[in-house]
Amino acid sequence: MASQPRTVSRAVEPLFLDRWSPRAFDSSAIPQADLDTIFDAARWAPSAFNYQPWRFLYAHRDDANWSRFLSVLMPFNQSWVQNAGAIIFILSDTLMAAPGSDDFKPSYSHSFDAGAAWALLSLQATRLGYHTHGMTGVDFDKARTELGVPDRFRIEAAVAIGRQGDKAILPEGLQAREVPSDRSPIEDFVFAGNFPA
Repeated sequence: MASQPRTVSRAVEPLFLDRWSPRAFDSSAIPQADLDTIFDAARWAPSAFNYQPWRFLYAHRDDANWSRFLSVLMPFNQSWVQNAGAIIFILSDTLMAAPGSDDFKPSYSHSFDAGAAWALLSLQATRLGYHTHGMTGVDFDKARTELGVPDRFRIEAAVAIGRQGDKAILPEGLQAREVPSDRSPIEDFVFAGNFPA
């Protein structure tokens, strides 16, 4: 649950408001059953032609892959992700083919579709009492090599997931930022008709 409630002027589902991206995690393990439920929610995301281009690579804290996954994050992110319960890398398949065909063509919507899966993953994690924090502070070339990602897959982002911890574990400069952020009003990004001049 967010430490500072967000306010809205419309009847938005509270789950969307409870989801936010802290950096303070409590270092607790995430049971595989919970992680599987979170991934199961992601698989229900919509995608072009139901192609489901997303792929998730993950490591539990303290398992054999943890240090490798942590090492491909930028140092700043390593400093706080080290306390998460799991690290996930979200990939998308840049090629697609019709069912039963080997005629692969570039996919226009692979990132869009993977983003939909990430949103559902994040919301399911929130429903289970976890928090997620997506990031692109990643050494993507190193990640591709270290995680054995084929060229046709785009590494979209990394995600830290875990139980929220005490913000006192963070450097002083980050502690003040450890609150749910606000959002721009819809009038700033929703327009009837053409793109505004």
